[in-house]
Amino acid sequence: MVIFLAAIAVGALYALDRAYPPPLPARLAVSTEVLDRDGALLRAYATPDGYWRLDTHLDEVDSRFVKMLIAYEDKRFFDHRGIDPLALLRAAKQFAGNGRIVSGGSTLSMQLARLIEPRESRSFGSKLLQTLRALQIERRLSKTEILQRYLTLAPYGGNLEGVRAASLAYFGKEPRRLTVSQAALLVALPQLPERRRPDRNREGAQAARDRVLKRMVTASVLTEREANRAAAEPVSGTRLALPALAPHVADIALRKAPSEIRHKLTLSRRVQQGLEAVAASAAARLGPRISVAMVLADSLNGEILGEVGSADYFDGSRSGWIDMTRAVRSPGSTLKPFIYGLAMEQGLIAQETLIEDRPADFGGYRPRNFDMSYQGDVSVRQALQLSLNVPAVRLLDAVGPSRLLARFRQAGVTPALPKAEAPGLAIGLGGVGLSLRNLVQLYTGLANGGKARTLRDGTEAGPIRDSGGMVLEERATWQIADILSGVKPPEGAARRGIAYKTGTSYGYRDAWSVGYDGRYVLGVWVGRADAGSVPGLSGYVSAAPILFEAFARSGLAAVPLPRAPAGAFRTARSDLPVTLQRFSTTADGLLAISATEPAPQIVFPPDGAHVDLAAASSAASPLVLKLQGGRAPFRWLANGKPLEEPSRRRTATWQPDGTGYSTLTVIDAAGRAASVKVFVE
Repeated sequence: MVIFLAAIAVGALYALDRAYPPPLPARLAVSTEVLDRDGALLRAYATPDGYWRLDTHLDEVDSRFVKMLIAYEDKRFFDHRGIDPLALLRAAKQFAGNGRIVSGGSTLSMQLARLIEPRESRSFGSKLLQTLRALQIERRLSKTEILQRYLTLAPYGGNLEGVRAASLAYFGKEPRRLTVSQAALLVALPQLPERRRPDRNREGAQAARDRVLKRMVTASVLTEREANRAAAEPVSGTRLALPALAPHVADIALRKAPSEIRHKLTLSRRVQQGLEAVAASAAARLGPRISVAMVLADSLNGEILGEVGSADYFDGSRSGWIDMTRAVRSPGSTLKPFIYGLAMEQGLIAQETLIEDRPADFGGYRPRNFDMSYQGDVSVRQALQLSLNVPAVRLLDAVGPSRLLARFRQAGVTPALPKAEAPGLAIGLGGVGLSLRNLVQLYTGLANGGKARTLRDGTEAGPIRDSGGMVLEERATWQIADILSGVKPPEGAARRGIAYKTGTSYGYRDAWSVGYDGRYVLGVWVGRADAGSVPGLSGYVSAAPILFEAFARSGLAAVPLPRAPAGAFRTARSDLPVTLQRFSTTADGLLAISATEPAPQIVFPPDGAHVDLAAASSAASPLVLKLQGGRAPFRWLANGKPLEEPSRRRTATWQPDGTGYSTLTVIDAAGRAASVKVFVE
């Protein structure tokens, strides 16, 4: 009969347990976190009810703190099933002997029950409910899960809940490694969080910490020497703000995946901290309403390591909420290196080729230099280093604006052009729209042997398809890096072994500086978010010093620029062929040539020759074409159809596609042509 009644009682308890389960959500309402590439916290968002409550896992907390917590709060935690009868009996005896509560006898499971189902009163009924809830919690959660939920929900004063939020606010670090003093303070605070919070009552917090330390000596968790040393440490009365790094990127991550609790980015917290500090101090120097944006990327894979959208996200006077890394603005002269690189690819110039810097008229377009003066004859190297406008436009006129834009599109960047306008020469001086991210993506090609990488920061939905486009040939990128690495650093900046270019948009609205070493690319924009003019703003004066300071404070080791690839070298002007000693054009836009330079002449096959189709049509041995004279590059045509891309070589190959007469033509860089007619048998 007794067994039967006991079975009925047990069944009734199980029925009640199922009918009135504890409020244990599958996932606690915690703060959303944005993490860096290594899992370090960049930014946290308060919960909808206004609390800093960070999700906590046991392996993220100092094991010594956990040991001290259990010894202080619930030393038989791993042995009981939610209730510690010995602790309850001790508490009852103390209450009877003192007439007041000396110790509550609550287990961590009971405290968790109170946290998930808070009650204002401390009546016998509420204590009984906590006891029953503790039994229910123990049936549903493992000991590790109970600890983790307690460490996430425990109050630490104000709107701080959980050990991670408390450690970040009071110590400025995650609770992975705590000092003995810090661990003792975090053990003490949850009992009376408002009375003991160190930012309001530093003396009370210190006294509570010292009581914990004494208890740890009694429990043999600490030696007396360790406890004394910890007690000698002062308790700080300052509450720190939780990390709020990379706010623009963090907001984007949250908008794209609002249900995620943790968002991992490609950014590095160390790099981000350095860049944000540089941006804030630079904006303060530059004056009110001026903002600063930066993007630092790894050219090997396109991952963004640091991204600063504005000098101060919370500064309304600078429109800090606007992400200027994505705003489309005029890039000024920062595109000139790509123009020079294309001209070098086509064999039009070398570094020591002379080019004119004089007033010029390009069909009504009359570019002028930034300082309104002209240098006369300069080398290509000097023209790019001095960022002269007229030489850049001369070269863009020769290579063609459409070809330049085609290379940008290959690199995954589509510049914004004025509506209903074909690309013109003005794009070489900033007459096109690009964002800072676009610009840095283009420059990853210069830092990566010509192959640009699509930028990514971790907010992208799904896998990113890398553009993988060649913005320039490898030899041309080396020539450009050799020139730009020779540009004098801004005043006061130490040399770092980087190649860099500056730019200033029309009307002093945007100042730019983009630099790179053998791996990393950093772009800097300075200006007003409302596109207002800033007199005196310039790339070299305003943006370049920020570039060098940001590289230095990024914490990244400098990577040497690559060595020259095969076939790339700097040649003295005296050693250049006559066709490369000077670059100039005639009135009709054709490349001018030296009076002593002979016209091109096809020397093989000779005019009127008969070609054996059986021999010439073999895939292994096409007909070789040879020429003399002329100015490179050369374009070959067979019956009016181009055979291949223009080349500096004086030989080419041709595969006849049928019998009969064919006309072979070669055109040199000056527009002169030579032709022969052959008969294919």
